[in-house]
Amino acid sequence: MPDQPQTADEVIAFVEEHDIRFVRLWFTDILGQLKSFSVNKSELTDAFEGGMGFDGSSITGFNAIEESDMIAMPDPSTFKVLPWRPEASGVARMFCDIQTPERKPYEGDPRHVLRRALERAERMGFDAFNVGPELEFFYFRSARPADGGPPEILDEGGYFDLTTLDAGSDVRRETVLALEQLGIHVEYTHHEVGPSQHEIDMRYAPALKMADDCMTYRITVKEYAMKYGWHATFMPKPLFGENGSGMHTHQSLFRGERNAFYDADDQYFLSDVGKAFIAGQLRHAREISSIFAQWVNSYKRLVPGYEAPVYCAWSRRNRSALVRVPLYHPGKEQATRMELRCPDPACNPYLTFAALLQAGLEGIEQGYELPEPMEKNLYHLSPDERRRLGIEQLPETLGEAVELTAESELALRTLGEHMFNRFVEIKRKEWDDYRVQVTPWELDRYMAVL
Repeated sequence: MPDQPQTADEVIAFVEEHDIRFVRLWFTDILGQLKSFSVNKSELTDAFEGGMGFDGSSITGFNAIEESDMIAMPDPSTFKVLPWRPEASGVARMFCDIQTPERKPYEGDPRHVLRRALERAERMGFDAFNVGPELEFFYFRSARPADGGPPEILDEGGYFDLTTLDAGSDVRRETVLALEQLGIHVEYTHHEVGPSQHEIDMRYAPALKMADDCMTYRITVKEYAMKYGWHATFMPKPLFGENGSGMHTHQSLFRGERNAFYDADDQYFLSDVGKAFIAGQLRHAREISSIFAQWVNSYKRLVPGYEAPVYCAWSRRNRSALVRVPLYHPGKEQATRMELRCPDPACNPYLTFAALLQAGLEGIEQGYELPEPMEKNLYHLSPDERRRLGIEQLPETLGEAVELTAESELALRTLGEHMFNRFVEIKRKEWDDYRVQVTPWELDRYMAVL
């Protein structure tokens, strides 16, 4: 594919030259579900000049019907041709910023929430917030087995297996090639720990591009699985007794070309900025947990014993801690970063990156102290030992998490009042819907004996 256009005029010329018939306008709802509508190429000039109007009342978290007029303003720098659509009369996509009829950014638009967080970082002297998430997922034969049993796996492979045990290697390769056509740099790809579980790692990028890329990644993985007649899922914990899917999120701040996290004179090679940023995420992790782990099912993954960290501590080698700081290698100053290991790939990436950035900036602004690293396995400590060390634990349920968020001044500032209220309302309802269910586990456990 020739050089991808960056401006409105370049997009219009490209569409004409390459016979692109339809352009899909993409945006996300409050929960990170991808939304889309198509415009004919003849409508593109109007779309760039005035945006495309739509009714937002049916979009989760958007305005109610009496104030539902919305405008989708396409971002020409995100134009890409979709590789899974036919080449003849092709289809492309652009991400959109959502505006009100008064041409103001819509406060319920997740992209706007991330832009606001990035503006705060800029005001504090940081030119880039780079993010490198590792999204894990499962391939299953179908979304819902006919007999109502557990999803049917495709292989019994394990971590890094590359044998006939890894049934997904072909579809994974096609997915990587498609991601590269979409302008997403893939660093590596492999079979994960769980059966039928996989990971494709994108090279780090500025947070807004990476949030767009996460949305693109998820739909691409699903489209290519569907080509093989399979179902790909980013559900955090689809299989009982197996590892869940995480989204380990590598983060760093830059001033110009310089990594603001690096300090050659520190024993951990971490600057005061880096330490305070990590301290901010550790201190606020519990109250923003419902954002980076936003589903009832997320908390089935966040339990001790399955590589999913639940204890608010940091380490350099120890993967049982919430935050890991990869060891410094001489000459790799630019790679100094923190890795937050608790988010899952079913989050809304715009809101997650915004919340993580705001928590880190809070640490820098308020001068939070970073405690000493915990290099012992935190799962092996007793509750009393953890309490004595001052190590807090993430919420155990979505119900607990959303109530912490509801009390969080940081979450309110991050999301803005409109989205904050909608998010808490939606998540409380999800928890209420879940907790009144009578599950097969309860019937098996209690029916015969009570």
